[in-house]
Amino acid sequence: MTSRTRHYNDAASQARHAADKPADVWTQGAQGMTGLIARSPQIDLIPAVERYVNLVQRTVDTNRYIAVKWVEAAGRLTGAVRDQAESATGVVREMPASVGHVVHEQAAAAKAGQAEREQARQAHDSARECYEGLTKAELSDQLAQRDLPKTGNLDELIERLVEEETK
Repeated sequence: MTSRTRHYNDAASQARHAADKPADVWTQGAQGMTGLIARSPQIDLIPAVERYVNLVQRTVDTNRYIAVKWVEAAGRLTGAVRDQAESATGVVREMPASVGHVVHEQAAAAKAGQAEREQARQAHDSARECYEGLTKAELSDQLAQRDLPKTGNLDELIERLVEEETK
């Protein structure tokens, strides 16, 4: 036999012994556990599994019920929105003249309001011109005659008199 072959056989023998030792330890441990298991009480896991499966089934049933109710509610809501839209369309079709009349009235009211604001601004400016050249003492005297507060700067005194005059 050559030295290589002998080295190979020695290495293979060592590897086999190394693998046999853990296998023997595992076998002895398994035999020891078998003895313990045989002496321990038997537990019936079937009722626990059945309870778990029943819980899962009830959860699925509840989720199905909730999903169906949501879909029904969404369907009713969609129908209500459609009904409201059809009703609004009918009203709009039936009253185009009324809408035009309302728009016309609002435009006229806006013009009238604008004219009133312009008139009020002109009255304010006109009243303000009367007081522009007066001194603070003169303005205070006029405020006192009207029982109005006399405190503030010139602009505040003039505004107080103008507000009183344009009421």
